[in-house]
Amino acid sequence: MDNQIHNTIVSFIWGIADDCLRDVYVRGKYRDVILPMTVIRRLDAMLEDSKEVVLDMKKKLDAAKIDNQWPALCNAAG
Repeated sequence: MDNQIHNTIVSFIWGIADDCLRDVYVRGKYRDVILPMTVIRRLDAMLEDSKEVVLDMKKKLDAAKIDNQWPALCNAAG
């Protein structure tokens, strides 16, 4: 990624922060919100292909009242 594209993306993200987070968070605290949301979005994008399979497995495990669901859900996610 070249520097111009990177700067465009950074400006776009900070513009959203100014529009959506103004008066909700102190300007200096935007990074405390943006970084976790960026990580969550990245995880969502990476797991998009297996999302339906994982949600179906979650329903089955809940119906069977299984407490330790982590291994089965990881296996379903691949």
